[in-house]
Amino acid sequence: MPGYELWSDKERKEVNDVLNTGILMRYGFDGPRKGIWKSKELEEAICQIFGCKYAQLTSSGTSALTTAMSALGIGYGDEIITPTFTFVASFEAILSVGAVPVFVDIDDTLTLNPDAVRKAITPKTKAVMPVHMCGSMADIDALISICRKHNLILLEDACQSIGATYKGKHVGTIGDAGTFSFDFVKTMTCAEGGVVMTNKEDVFVKSDGYTDHGHDHKGADRGADLHPFIGYNYRISELHAAVGLAQIKRLPEFLAIQKKNHAQLKNILTQIPEVKFRRIPDPVGNSCTFLSWFLPTEEITRAVVTEMKTQGILPGNFYWYDNNWHYIRKWDHLKNAVTLNALHPHLKAQVIYHATKDFSASDAIMSRCISTSISLLWSEEQIKEKGEKMVGVIKKVMSEQRAPV
Repeated sequence: MPGYELWSDKERKEVNDVLNTGILMRYGFDGPRKGIWKSKELEEAICQIFGCKYAQLTSSGTSALTTAMSALGIGYGDEIITPTFTFVASFEAILSVGAVPVFVDIDDTLTLNPDAVRKAITPKTKAVMPVHMCGSMADIDALISICRKHNLILLEDACQSIGATYKGKHVGTIGDAGTFSFDFVKTMTCAEGGVVMTNKEDVFVKSDGYTDHGHDHKGADRGADLHPFIGYNYRISELHAAVGLAQIKRLPEFLAIQKKNHAQLKNILTQIPEVKFRRIPDPVGNSCTFLSWFLPTEEITRAVVTEMKTQGILPGNFYWYDNNWHYIRKWDHLKNAVTLNALHPHLKAQVIYHATKDFSASDAIMSRCISTSISLLWSEEQIKEKGEKMVGVIKKVMSEQRAPV
């Protein structure tokens, strides 16, 4: 995950450009900034590299989701269908606009199961929000078909899959809008930051104003801007944008190393017939941030996780089923709708209802899944050593469990 692994003088140079002007804010101060507009440069680079017409930087991936939802007209009482396996920010953003997160099961892609989506649609459904988890992508064709049939918004949460593509198009640029997160552990980082990407001009214009207190940004004097609607402060700083500007130029380098290391590790694990791998809707488009693999049963998977911990090789291997950031099973705060600000009673009841449904289909998948984070710093020898240790653990556990082949 290069955001924190590969740091260079290229990032320092971009940051120093900003520090030398002393103008850390993205708007205004035209004279003193001496032509340095890192946020604008990064937005232009995002459009060029990822193939969208418009990009609006934000302070985080979470604020990007909130901004996109607001710009798309999603609000109180609207239902957004989203997967059980995601990051907590996905449902936090939904709640922030007063909408209802409707969780549905995943399939072996580790993303939305299209059949589960179809069954969850009600007259209140406003949007489908696939989350392209762990570097890969959802079954986008199926989801587009569903959204067209039912006149629904398709909002892509692509925060974990920067650089992934689906049939030649970058995830995050295919739906009505999409988002990336540029936090510290993403494929490219701003340290903190996010972006709303869209091909719809009205969504971009609304996003532009929404992230800066509703300013319309139509004049040369920001202080004299009009405010067509209420907005919030979701601005990125020039310092964060500067980091991202250096990182986006290095993205092809990051992805090439990531894919090479992913392929080498996967090749080692394939020697075990009982190990199955995540289904990738478009294998060519996998950004390869993680190698996600399955074992035959929860019991075997837990035993492998325990043995890897005992042998000191667990770091970098994630058992999401017990993780309280990414899988619904451990989201007790959501299941009880614990908030600091009071929710409308109806919204609170809906949140609790949808968070406590039967997700046994997802459990059956996640309880057998381990995801291995792919480092860019690994040498071929280190990958070989890591892979062989993992194979040794799996074989040891399989032998002890006498699992059927």
